[in-house]
Amino acid sequence: MRAIWKGAISFGLVHIPITLYPATRREEVRFHFLRGSDLSPINNKRVAEADGKEVAWDEIVKGYQYEKGKYVVLKDDDFSRVDIEATQTVDIQEFVELDEINPMFFSKPYYMEPGKGGDKSYALLRDVLRDTGKVGIAKVVIKTRQHLAAVKAQHDSLVLELMHFADEIISDDELHVPGKITLGKKEQEMAKQLLHSMTGKWNPQAYKDEYREALLEVIEEKIAAGGKDVPGKKAAGSVKATNVIDLVSVLQKSIQQHGQTRAKRPAAPSREKSRKKAA
Repeated sequence: MRAIWKGAISFGLVHIPITLYPATRREEVRFHFLRGSDLSPINNKRVAEADGKEVAWDEIVKGYQYEKGKYVVLKDDDFSRVDIEATQTVDIQEFVELDEINPMFFSKPYYMEPGKGGDKSYALLRDVLRDTGKVGIAKVVIKTRQHLAAVKAQHDSLVLELMHFADEIISDDELHVPGKITLGKKEQEMAKQLLHSMTGKWNPQAYKDEYREALLEVIEEKIAAGGKDVPGKKAAGSVKATNVIDLVSVLQKSIQQHGQTRAKRPAAPSREKSRKKAA
């Protein structure tokens, strides 16, 4: 893995040198825009709306639109006035119960590896967080931007998970969702039975990006065919949405269906086997 940041965790007078590594990846299937007649790549040009003329980089400035069509230009000096000092420190402000945090606040996780001389302090913080069920709420500057973040214990590692600030979370107040609705006892019992029939142990390996895999398969087929069109496979029929009236009947059919398919799902690997494989 390639390190993206080096610094330290700080809480109280404790200072732990750490290195930050990405904990996730997203492998997108990338495409280029081409001219259909000769497959010549198409380049993006920066043009001004006023006259359609191309604009050189040294003529471009940053502007904030405060009213429609009205802008104020910000220069380097303006940005320097609000620069937050990049202290290279994950500065823990407080510790809170993990269960108190709405999962919507969490954004992107990173692994933290202890630096030279930091093993004991690293293990101490990790074990205390794990034993207490708490996380450290911190602020950190990465690539000139300040982030809210949580320091979590994850197995034998510490994880830094970037978080959204409160004003970045969109309220659900404007959604038209049902309030209190009287539900039949039979419907509730059947729904609980369906939930029970679909309950299993979390196994992330059981879930794949099927669209990406199918798209890559189509690409490989077209490459093998010299770029020519390949006959498509018949798509599986989808279930049409209907206005459900007889919930009990639908729930009963769902329970029967999932009772038949559940046995086909792969079993979750034991944690010990997973860790040996990762090692």
